[in-house]
Amino acid sequence: MKVGLFFGSFNPIHTGHLIIANYMAHYTNLDQVWLVVSPHNPLKEKKDLIQVYDRLEMAKLATEEVEDILVSDVELKLPQPSYTIDTLTHLRELYPGRDFCLIMGSDNLKSLKKWKNYELILRDYHIYVYPRPGSEDCELAQHPSVTLTNTPLMEISSTFIRKAVAAQKDVKFFLPDAVIDFIDSKSLYR
Repeated sequence: MKVGLFFGSFNPIHTGHLIIANYMAHYTNLDQVWLVVSPHNPLKEKKDLIQVYDRLEMAKLATEEVEDILVSDVELKLPQPSYTIDTLTHLRELYPGRDFCLIMGSDNLKSLKKWKNYELILRDYHIYVYPRPGSEDCELAQHPSVTLTNTPLMEISSTFIRKAVAAQKDVKFFLPDAVIDFIDSKSLYR
């Protein structure tokens, strides 16, 4: 089974994330997509993150009726900060019969050389890349382990959603209804 791992803080998960995951699950040769909720990306600031279990719950609510997009809490059980290569190694040990691939935006591909052991990632794993605004040119795009996809370009960001919620703007259609209800019930991002 070929599993695409879509890592993210999902702070909060939004329609853009779900469209990308759905595209990867249905328009590539991946059998499943796992949304891997990251407690803290070492290349990002932690100050804007809400509690990881709330982010995990929102991801589960957003995907509860979908069979081929699953939510993984694997990084919650690993040392912090989370490094992708360590998570990949751990998953390979847990699930030896699965072929794990990475799903990332072209912005992340551009910065991949800053990642811990990025050479091992390129050597041992395939990477499916979705387009991100302003990140079109990247030398690694030609690497044999990289597949550029025609995923619809998503300009929705979690930062935009957090600011909209804080300003009490209507976020319908940006987030699944269950996620909106969860945010409202816990007064998140206010």
